[in-house]
Amino acid sequence: MFDSFFNTIFSPILGLSPAASLLIISLILTTLTTIAYKYTTDQKFLKEIKEEINLINKEVKELKDNPQKVMEKQKVLWEKNLKIMGHTLKSSIYTLIPLLIIFTWLRSFYQPQGDILFGLSWIWVYILSSIVFSMIIRKVLKIH
Repeated sequence: MFDSFFNTIFSPILGLSPAASLLIISLILTTLTTIAYKYTTDQKFLKEIKEEINLINKEVKELKDNPQKVMEKQKVLWEKNLKIMGHTLKSSIYTLIPLLIIFTWLRSFYQPQGDILFGLSWIWVYILSSIVFSMIIRKVLKIH
């Protein structure tokens, strides 16, 4: 359905080896989704919540001999993590549909090519590279 559209957009990249083109596409998509995440979430709020979680985790380690207090702290941690999940859900919704469309095209383009890199199929190359790229981009852009 979108094959000709994406083939046209990515045509300069698709001339490279399958591994190189998939890594570049992974970098592009990861960068775009990470930037969307940054601007659709309240970074200050997320930073504050994550700092609170880190403090509570330290308290939990100190309270390891008191199971009752550990349970209380874990309940607070659970509530804070739910706040983070609820807050970041909006960003996921914005990127979900476009990524599903692009993944359909990626599958149709790369699956017939078999193993892409180190005996891994296209999806595993994409997943692993996007994890690495995301970690780097989040550090550089100071995203929480």
